[in-house]
Amino acid sequence: MNEIFEKMHNGELYLPNDKELAKRQELLKEMFAEIGEGCYIEPPFHANFGGRHVHFGNHVYANFNLTAVDDTHIYVGDHTMIGPNVTLASAGHPVLPELREKGCQFNMPIHIGKNCWLGAGTVVVPGVSIGDNTVIGAGSIVTKDIPANVVAVGNPCRVMREIGERDKEYYYKDRKIGDAK
Repeated sequence: MNEIFEKMHNGELYLPNDKELAKRQELLKEMFAEIGEGCYIEPPFHANFGGRHVHFGNHVYANFNLTAVDDTHIYVGDHTMIGPNVTLASAGHPVLPELREKGCQFNMPIHIGKNCWLGAGTVVVPGVSIGDNTVIGAGSIVTKDIPANVVAVGNPCRVMREIGERDKEYYYKDRKIGDAK
């Protein structure tokens, strides 16, 4: 496996359907409830149920230390990118101390749309839905649903603005897309 990864990281030609990569894809298919084509999950990956309640669409990328508290289902749409040290927690505990003392827990599914980007260190709590094309800023704690086509950040996470015309010209702050080519 090391040879194929050396080629991948050194700009050398390699065959994406190489046997080593095929083995990795088969392992991912065994781990997750669903895994689309072209997904890449960086190790380490942590999950309560080993990923068996995690559904990844096509071409999802998750950086290292993704934690999926997958006591119930977590859905991640096509072409979504997940930064390092992100937690998707579908399980929670009641506020009432007596219920926590008894060990009570609740589970609610998480839905993340297509073509989203969850920045490093984001935490998504039970029952949250994030709309298509949305960017969640690094370090955000997402406690409520976030609509499609917005940039949202903070603790608690709030919508800052819609994704718009300026985003077609600038990729980051004052850096023009044309300059990146």
